[in-house]
Amino acid sequence: MNRILDIIFVLSAGLLMLPVMILVAIAVIVLLGRPAIFVQSRAGKDQRPFRMIKFRSMSDARDSKGKLLSDEKRTTTFGRILRRSRLDELPEFWNILVGDMSLIGPRPILPETIRSLGERGVLRCSVKPGLTGWAQISGNAILTDDDKIDLDLWYIRNRSFWIDLQILIMTASVMIFGERLSESRLAAAKRKDVG
Repeated sequence: MNRILDIIFVLSAGLLMLPVMILVAIAVIVLLGRPAIFVQSRAGKDQRPFRMIKFRSMSDARDSKGKLLSDEKRTTTFGRILRRSRLDELPEFWNILVGDMSLIGPRPILPETIRSLGERGVLRCSVKPGLTGWAQISGNAILTDDDKIDLDLWYIRNRSFWIDLQILIMTASVMIFGERLSESRLAAAKRKDVG
């Protein structure tokens, strides 16, 4: 997406979603504790690290020795609803506004994960990470990590305004109806050819 369109979208959507963000922040504090925001280093364009922010979706539950429980045990029903609805990602509007992210692109992942991907990781970081992307509308949590990388690389090779528009429209559908595996998109990405 064009940087100007990113800014226009984020400012417009951010103002519209501000009441929702306030309510989500209050709910996170009440149901999961403080702080409401989760911050983590992620790999940006050209592997430059940045601090991605989102609403936390896990509690700080610990075992008898004070060690954090597994992610699965710390993710509550409320946390799962936040993730499924993508409401946990609303604070990333800030990351888009300051230029660390774009509206559309591969989701930002950990720098060490990018490094472990070698040349595929370098290519994946040739564009800014996005709030939503081709993998997110093609199955997301249903996909393997390798499937997601294939879909991300397909997007990078084929990206266009029309594909970005399709991603925006399909993201709204995923938020409402949930994730569905797109076997046709995955098969095209596995072929690793253009188009």
